[in-house]
Amino acid sequence: MAAQARIAGHVRRTPILSAPALDVLAGRQVLVKAECLQHTGSFKARGGWAALSALPAGTRGVLAMSSGNHAQGVARAARALGLEAVIVMPADAPAAKITGTRALGAEIVAYDRARDDRVAIATITAAERGLVLIPPFDHPEVIAGQASVGLEIAEDLGDTPAEVLVCCGGGGLSAGIALALEAGAPQMRVRPVEPEGFDDVARALATGQVVPNTRHTGLCDAILTPAPGELTWPILRRLCGAGLVVSDAQVLQAMALAFDHLKLVLEPGGAVALAAALFQPERIKGDRVVVIASGGNVDRATFARALTHGAADAGR
Repeated sequence: MAAQARIAGHVRRTPILSAPALDVLAGRQVLVKAECLQHTGSFKARGGWAALSALPAGTRGVLAMSSGNHAQGVARAARALGLEAVIVMPADAPAAKITGTRALGAEIVAYDRARDDRVAIATITAAERGLVLIPPFDHPEVIAGQASVGLEIAEDLGDTPAEVLVCCGGGGLSAGIALALEAGAPQMRVRPVEPEGFDDVARALATGQVVPNTRHTGLCDAILTPAPGELTWPILRRLCGAGLVVSDAQVLQAMALAFDHLKLVLEPGGAVALAAALFQPERIKGDRVVVIASGGNVDRATFARALTHGAADAGR
């Protein structure tokens, strides 16, 4: 793929980790693709670099909409490529993500997640300032960049059938991985995973109809999108298995277990796939499951909550 060639040398090939204790809990082998160890702390570094490196010569700068992970992926690529970066970001985004985005040289335009229309703010601001809008998931080059996760899985594990559990917001990562596996490991199937109250993809896969979420805030800030995108939804509908939905309590437990047994720091939105593997094993088929640990940009207070309450719940 062209995007894979462009991002080569600019993103990490992340490891696949396992732990016997997690296998016992899940009742099958659990293989964790640690995208939380990616540059900027999430898989978004892939799509950010893929999209910005495809821009035509003479591009002045870019504008992205993000609660923090796409923001940092775009900001990192923009700084390296000499482009201006402006990020439309919710005012209640985790402090770690705001700090990380600013440290990469991006300007932040804050908005109220519950009251403001971030698409309208982004569209107007980009037009006024002559910037190219880079959406967080509904963009062909972003999807192509995220597909590199699936290409790596196919190369490392493609000889064995498995379900691949993917943390899902707007569907860019799920769609990209599904496309890569269709080409390189068709015996693997993506299962999108979402938090309760934001399960638009799971509902849409079950009914064939997209009905947007009505909630705006929750624990898993990185994947609180209202609905899949116009580009991602047809891919998800064609290639993905049934969606999985996990509770906040299960997410916190998964964060604690990832730290205990894999020594990984996961943010809530990056832990939903692991939560499904560990706490909903009856909904998964086969002797092996692949889990995408998609991000690790978590505030200390939230991580402490996971280690305190999640670990206590996991030990019951």
